[in-house]
Amino acid sequence: MSFLQTVLAFLAALAVLIVVHELGHYWVARWCNVKVLRFSIGMGRVVWSRRIGPDRTEWALSALPFGGYVKMLDAREQDLTALPEQELQREFTRQPVWKRIAIVAAGPLANFLLAIALFAGLYSHGLPEPATRLRAVAEGTAAYEAGLRGGERIAAVDGAAIQTWAELRWKLMQGVLDGKPVRLDVERRAGSGDVARESVLLPLRSVSASELESDFLAKLGLELARPPAVLGRVLPNGPAAEAGLQEGDIILAVDGFPVRDGLTFVERVRAAPNRVLTLDVQRGERTMALHVTPEAYRSKQRVIGRVQAEVALAPEMVTVSSGLGESILKGAQKTWDTSILTLRMLGKMLIGEVSWTNISGPITIADYAGQTARIGLVSYLTFLAFISISLGVMNLLPIPVLDGGHLLYYSLELLTGRPVSERFGEIAQRAGVGILMALMAVAVFNDIVRLIS
Repeated sequence: MSFLQTVLAFLAALAVLIVVHELGHYWVARWCNVKVLRFSIGMGRVVWSRRIGPDRTEWALSALPFGGYVKMLDAREQDLTALPEQELQREFTRQPVWKRIAIVAAGPLANFLLAIALFAGLYSHGLPEPATRLRAVAEGTAAYEAGLRGGERIAAVDGAAIQTWAELRWKLMQGVLDGKPVRLDVERRAGSGDVARESVLLPLRSVSASELESDFLAKLGLELARPPAVLGRVLPNGPAAEAGLQEGDIILAVDGFPVRDGLTFVERVRAAPNRVLTLDVQRGERTMALHVTPEAYRSKQRVIGRVQAEVALAPEMVTVSSGLGESILKGAQKTWDTSILTLRMLGKMLIGEVSWTNISGPITIADYAGQTARIGLVSYLTFLAFISISLGVMNLLPIPVLDGGHLLYYSLELLTGRPVSERFGEIAQRAGVGILMALMAVAVFNDIVRLIS
């Protein structure tokens, strides 16, 4: 069932992204009075089609679902000698260069507009996200060096207000790429209950650009605050029940090691399969010592301990929602920032500062589609927005075959006053196909390595 859901979520995402991209080309071509012969979802042999509209445009489904295209009246691809002059005026290559640029650029632009619309809808709806409350900070980390100890809430990064953990991660990711420390405005609860605000400078030199795909915040010493280690439901006949643990017990320490939150307790239990642990437990007004032996349980490639008792781990949450106008602006800003970050990461790959293992292919994308679909609609739509941005950026790269390659040709035509030669175009097309095949090979190789590891 999980595999089927992943496949369906992936195909649905592909269908939406392809339709939106090709509709961008189609609508602007129609606006420019260029005749569209076929609108195809998928590549290869046409398996179903229907002709619609005054131009009798063929709307088609093709055999291979990975892609799509808009086929226009084009002298480079069809014999047009028998067409009347009125029809020839609607041929693509006869259009002014600015119209051709508009038609080609419309596909990636449509992907960006889709991302803006999705983000705007999500911001308007309101997104429940983890707040920026910090867990206890480990010594020796950059956060500890900056004076953070845990319990603080990060309110701003370099003067820009933030509310969620995702915003914090995004700002620090940009700081790592800039190669400079960031200023954090943090709020601390004083003993009197008042909230004191101060600024600290967080150095980022311990994280490289190649580590941004991993949990680099944890390496900096920044982790989400978790609730105290209070036991929920204790399963009968499990190790916790046999040790005398009860619902509502607060775990204070494990083998003398202080337990700051529920996650600390879970980590200690998982690391001790079949080993006796001494727990300092608070039950009501009294404190006691109990002994528990976590049972061994195989989880994927490792054996962990478990005591069969629930422990709350959910972090503090905040719901962020905005009005429609502000949501659209925030969606546009998010789309712009993501596009720039994608280009910067690609640039650092080219100069060797970021590993090529960060390139993902269809297998990884399908996996993310399935995971986000299982989490819920909000996660899936967020995934769809980010993939739409990636598709828009990739299509604008100046690689022949892609939209960006055609835009490069037309830009040269604007500068020189004449189109690029057919010979140059043929050579460039072959080179472009080679580059795309190489990139696809790297992406699929990375996908397979991730699956194996």
